[in-house]
Amino acid sequence: MDLARTYLGEKVLAQGLKYLLSKDMEDFDRLISWAEKLPMPEHQKKDLESVKTFLQNKDSNWYKLGQRLLAETDPKVKEKLGINFFLNANFLGVPKQQKMAQELGCSVPWAILIDPTAKCNLHCTGCWAGEYSQKDELDFDTLDRIFTECEELGIYFIIMSGGEPTLRKDDIVKLAEKHSSQGFLLFTNGTLVDDKFIEDMKRVGNITLTFSIEGFEETTDARRGKGVFKKVMDAMDRMRKAGLIYGVSTTYNRYNTEELASEEFVDMLVDKGVTYAWYFTYIPVGRDADVEMMATPEQRAYMYDKILEYRRTKPIFIMDFWNDGEASNGCIAGGRRYLHINAHGDVEPCAFIHYATCNIKDVSLKDALRSPLMLAYQKRQPFNMNHHRPCPLIDNPELMVEIVKESGAYSTQLSADETPEEFAEKLKPYADEWGKIADEKYLKTSANVK
Repeated sequence: MDLARTYLGEKVLAQGLKYLLSKDMEDFDRLISWAEKLPMPEHQKKDLESVKTFLQNKDSNWYKLGQRLLAETDPKVKEKLGINFFLNANFLGVPKQQKMAQELGCSVPWAILIDPTAKCNLHCTGCWAGEYSQKDELDFDTLDRIFTECEELGIYFIIMSGGEPTLRKDDIVKLAEKHSSQGFLLFTNGTLVDDKFIEDMKRVGNITLTFSIEGFEETTDARRGKGVFKKVMDAMDRMRKAGLIYGVSTTYNRYNTEELASEEFVDMLVDKGVTYAWYFTYIPVGRDADVEMMATPEQRAYMYDKILEYRRTKPIFIMDFWNDGEASNGCIAGGRRYLHINAHGDVEPCAFIHYATCNIKDVSLKDALRSPLMLAYQKRQPFNMNHHRPCPLIDNPELMVEIVKESGAYSTQLSADETPEEFAEKLKPYADEWGKIADEKYLKTSANVK
């Protein structure tokens, strides 16, 4: 970041990016040529080269996605999210994170996931947040303080979940307006997105919504409630008309994997103007959670292959939280690239790992990053040299037992009567079966590399 400031300065960088984002895809070559002249770490140079390769093929799905984003997005939204995500969160933020990590002696994440409230207007089957107290909320001042501390650490990407974050939409808009250099992504059920909220998002420019659906109408409504799917589709239509950027979050399990992996579903997302999609696999959080609802190892492998196919063919950016371990060099949680702060304030390694050793109401974000749980988590990363098995929860459950024991972590769930050992034992059969498939994939990948 110091080099960037020395040669050009942040304002010059921002103005250059702002100008180029106002153009169409024909000017993207200029954007790449401009970016190539900037001082940057080696990994950013490689990422830029990949983007350049994609953009040279005007028939590619990535070119079409970029074309759609530039043509359909409101100018202010395009400028704010473009600068906050590409410039602040990556080009300027990553070097600052690396510098702070050296000073603190621990990882500094690229993003944080935080729950402004645990309250929700729906009661979805198998919700990972269902084991939290529904009374918990983080007040405005606490959220404001956390986001300020994030910026000091070089963290410019804020993700919000819950509960349902749009129950706090007025506060979120105020926070996004105050912290205008950061980008905000909200995981939402989509049922509370009204016209005023859409106008507010268009005005501040740095908020994107990620709608949670489970498949088509019948499947979504079966898990989330009758009429939810239609409400989400309507919200998407109104956001598209307003020139806003939005995505989808979906959880694949034993009963909907084939539907979510189908070309028909992905094409539906593209037709609705969705630009990105997060795929998660169902995690049986809580003593009464249904292990049988998990996608089978074979289904997980099938999803891995299908997403790779769509990345080559569809104008939508799809991420798979578990199956992208190869791209991220293993698990990204525990402060390595992200962590989770629940609505009670407990600082957890991951949204699916309900343990903590500190509460953000009592400590700074810097101290939370250096907490016993985060350090115990980080020193074991990667949890498996086979990045097809990145997770310490569902892929290497014995390691989660070690981490909790070593750090002295407490459970953050309402019902804490299930021990880490019991949870690990419950997930071991799945981990063993997936391990066989994952190891086969690893051997094939290694052979291709050689």
